[in-house]
Amino acid sequence: MSTYQRLTRPPAQSFFLFGMRGVGKSTWARASFPNATTLDLLDERLFQDLLADPSLFAQSIEHLSGGDWVVVDEVQRLPALLNEVHRAIEAKRLRFALLGSSARKLKAAGVNLLAGRALARTMFPLSAAELGPDFDLARVLRFGSVPLIWNSEAPAEALEAYAQLYLREEIRAEALVRNLPGFVRFLPIAALFNGQTINVTSIARTAGVARTTVEGYLDILEDTLLTFRLPAFEARLRVRERKLPKLYWIDPGVVRAVKRQLGAVAAEERGPLFESWVVTTLRTHAQVQHLYDNIFYWSPHQSDVEVDVVLHRNGEHLAIEVKATDRYRTDLLKGLRKLDGLPKLARRVLVYTGQRSFRSADGIEVWPAARFAAEVAAGELWH
Repeated sequence: MSTYQRLTRPPAQSFFLFGMRGVGKSTWARASFPNATTLDLLDERLFQDLLADPSLFAQSIEHLSGGDWVVVDEVQRLPALLNEVHRAIEAKRLRFALLGSSARKLKAAGVNLLAGRALARTMFPLSAAELGPDFDLARVLRFGSVPLIWNSEAPAEALEAYAQLYLREEIRAEALVRNLPGFVRFLPIAALFNGQTINVTSIARTAGVARTTVEGYLDILEDTLLTFRLPAFEARLRVRERKLPKLYWIDPGVVRAVKRQLGAVAAEERGPLFESWVVTTLRTHAQVQHLYDNIFYWSPHQSDVEVDVVLHRNGEHLAIEVKATDRYRTDLLKGLRKLDGLPKLARRVLVYTGQRSFRSADGIEVWPAARFAAEVAAGELWH
């Protein structure tokens, strides 16, 4: 099994580290805090003991001194422990690494109890920078790069099991939905919307559930770190712009597993999968670099023109269009050219799956996927 150096760095103070199941949080914590006291709430006996008597938590850490680290894994299983964590931070000056695969129950329980005392971080699937020479875009688009799957000798079977694990452990065990059959029908439909604007009415009709139910289901996908929503950018360039957000799944392999489509990547899937990989790469590096203050997509209303990513930082903008094609054509730049009038537009970049880097006559840069990943990792995106 390969072990990769992760981009995530341990903060000096207490923090939450969220991430989808199998993304490597526990492995990272063991390497980062080898001498920490660890409480794993997947240990059913420990979980049941603390559920019955949360004060046992204080007893398990009473021997520790100020500055010592405590790792609590799967903290979302027992949100009431946050009260004990709060007291330990205040009274004993202990530091906590709180690992979780869902923020949903913690939000409901009031994570704000720790506001200012615990930072929030997210761990994503393995990035191109973390994979280094092992990075293979075709493999990532087919099977994703969740470490649990990446290190498997049978990734397709592992992904099928992962989808069932998500339903069994994250949804059913944590009682996140009342209507499990409705959620099961919803999942593959939501997977079809990867890289698209979210049509809640259409999803609700197809899944046979209420519109408000679909909105709740979308929140669950986001809270369990499988998806995120990208808001629309209002450039106001003399056109009416779309307002609906776009839905992205964080890992290509997981979204394909949910669709039960794990063979060779079909032509119609390649574009959305590549686009979601680009956006997730930006979000991954944004935690260790100041890549942007805000991230959007842009598209005029009732138009086939679109720019997949618009970054905003320090009053400037950077536009990125993503195309899953190996051959460059000038019409691939039409969206980026429509943004030409945007004030303080620092850079326009087309990312594609071809091999050649160059610049168009009007200054648009064309990058292969590997160059895009390298520029982001090196912190050169805005230069």
